[in-house]
Amino acid sequence: MRYRKIKPKYAAVITGTLVALLLCTSCIPQKKIVLRDVKNVHVDAIDKENVRLNGDAVFFNPNATRMRLKEIKVDVYVDGKKSAFVDQKLRALARGNAEFTVPLTVQVSLKELGLMDALASLFGGKAYEIHYKGRLKANVNGWPVKVPVDHKEDFKLKF
Repeated sequence: MRYRKIKPKYAAVITGTLVALLLCTSCIPQKKIVLRDVKNVHVDAIDKENVRLNGDAVFFNPNATRMRLKEIKVDVYVDGKKSAFVDQKLRALARGNAEFTVPLTVQVSLKELGLMDALASLFGGKAYEIHYKGRLKANVNGWPVKVPVDHKEDFKLKF
């Protein structure tokens, strides 16, 4: 059986492509960032149609490499109904194998919650199930990575 010899210029291109692919896949994180908790949630402002909530999202980066967070896009569901959307540009650093905190501002629509339900919750202390679902965009060694976010918690409005 006779084998054809690869021309040196093609061998260099093939070798370069394989090395580039190896470098690219080694830079991408092996594990996904985890949303652990949303803390310090409080009512910032209330008007006729919206309630603005502020809080701190606590994430954990299980990878050894650090990441630069660029943006967060998350839908917020209150008791199963889409009530808000978080779309923030970020400039934060997530160190490897460590927790990090990102400030969040969420506009909750009172129309979606229902006015009577919202008033009852403000004065009666009703608890809501809040579900955060979306993605976090980060750069790892210059490579863009999208990280899914899916977190549920109970929240009680208080002044």
